[in-house]
Amino acid sequence: MNKLLVLTGGGDCPGLNAVIRGIFKRAKKEKDWKICGSMEAFNGVMSDPVDIIKLNKENTAGIHIKGGTILKTTNKGNPLQYPVTDENGNITLVDRSQELADKIKSLGFDAVINIGGDGSQKISQGLFEKGVPIIGVPKTIDNDLSATDTTFGFQTAVQIATDSFDKLVTTAESHHRVMIMEVMGRDAGWIALHTAIAGGAEICLIPELPYDIQHVLKRINSRYKDGKGFVNIVVAEGAKPKDGEVIGEDRGEGFEHLRLGGIAYELSKQLKAAGCKAEIRETVLGHTQRGGTPTAYDRVLASLFGVKAFELVLEKKFGQMVSFKNNEFTHVPLEDATKTYNFVDKDGYLVQAAKGLGISFGD
Repeated sequence: MNKLLVLTGGGDCPGLNAVIRGIFKRAKKEKDWKICGSMEAFNGVMSDPVDIIKLNKENTAGIHIKGGTILKTTNKGNPLQYPVTDENGNITLVDRSQELADKIKSLGFDAVINIGGDGSQKISQGLFEKGVPIIGVPKTIDNDLSATDTTFGFQTAVQIATDSFDKLVTTAESHHRVMIMEVMGRDAGWIALHTAIAGGAEICLIPELPYDIQHVLKRINSRYKDGKGFVNIVVAEGAKPKDGEVIGEDRGEGFEHLRLGGIAYELSKQLKAAGCKAEIRETVLGHTQRGGTPTAYDRVLASLFGVKAFELVLEKKFGQMVSFKNNEFTHVPLEDATKTYNFVDKDGYLVQAAKGLGISFGD
């Protein structure tokens, strides 16, 4: 009997359960595979005793429609930079990847499928270099992995953001207000840009195009006459003014990234300081973009990713990440999967089309 270990790492994302189900259902056709899940990414393997469950028909039935992950997840505890606290309370980062690789082998696993984003796939590459037979599955609502045309969870996040934005348009119009809606995306503006186009925003601020507050104010003023009018703004959490910095905070050791957030309120302050006369209200969507039922598109994409990942295991094509390129399901080396960050092309057609629709980027 062959043994496969499945895990989910990083932030949660609509579609994770569909991948898990896809892997399990495809594996059952082979009849000689035992599928297990490590709880909270690799923490389930690293813990003593291990926190690993067997996946079966009962715990995977119907999970494709559910948000979150039945295997839980975490974005701290990177085995390549594992935080260890000494007796004096000092934290140091140590590489525990060899220890993890040895434990995976001692537990008798013939393959590992790691479902996660940029950080998770860097871990996958590190473990592959230690001899772990591993396959990666791309996951992020931010759509910031360049090795695949799209990632599951992104479309659901855009749909949630667009639904919220639609509701803000009517209240902005009723009160003659400027409404600022902050969305996720980290260093990429994909969610903000798609939401702005879908929702008909007047202004969209993204990390790739640092904004000039005077240009933003000019666009707002063009929408008002005698105090009457309204403006709806979508701003990505990683957006920043020209010569400015992103808004975030260091969450301490164990977290790979700054915790971004707060640009909606900062932008509001900047506009008031620049002389904006209109009333301004701010909405931060936050983790609502990660929750709930995945859209049909994301369920399909995630399910097929799961099937493809297991088929790569059967073919022993380890050190690869599943990819959706040019409408085909394929794979790319893990090393290439995280080499280039997928920024919005500021000169690309999507941005130019948005400008053609009258959306201002404040640049």
